[in-house]
Amino acid sequence: MANTYTQIYIQVVFAVQGRQCLIQPENKEEIYKYITGIVTNQGQKMLQINGVADHVHLLIGLKPNIALSDLVRDIKAGSSKFINENRWIRGKFHWQEGFGAFSYGHSQLDTIIQYIANQETHHLQKSFKNEYLALLRKFDIAFEDKYVFDFIDDKSTIENNVE
Repeated sequence: MANTYTQIYIQVVFAVQGRQCLIQPENKEEIYKYITGIVTNQGQKMLQINGVADHVHLLIGLKPNIALSDLVRDIKAGSSKFINENRWIRGKFHWQEGFGAFSYGHSQLDTIIQYIANQETHHLQKSFKNEYLALLRKFDIAFEDKYVFDFIDDKSTIENNVE
């Protein structure tokens, strides 16, 4: 797109289906490289990627030639196929339906890059559930509790678990 100039930074967050802890430390670098390849092949820029066993954070420099939902669909489909082909889990791997997306300005990049890089340490003190709800609230995103999470073993309400 000639004469199109943009600066769009999006943090994308999505979880393993059922919030199961299926991303093993010995496989995560390969998974992240594969996801980075998908982003790059779509003409976008991966600025940071990290997560823990049950979810992943991506910071993407997004160009306006692709819809974010299409990019995330391709990332989730491609990485699920990659994980399943490598047989890194028993059964079939799936990402949870949906995702969170949060926009940042250029001056905020260093902070969010460090935040994503330090996910392992961050989650020693704060659960993903609380982290995700805090992001939704910080960005003033309307949501319905029953649609936010797909937990296998969690029957409690979200309000009872918010810090």
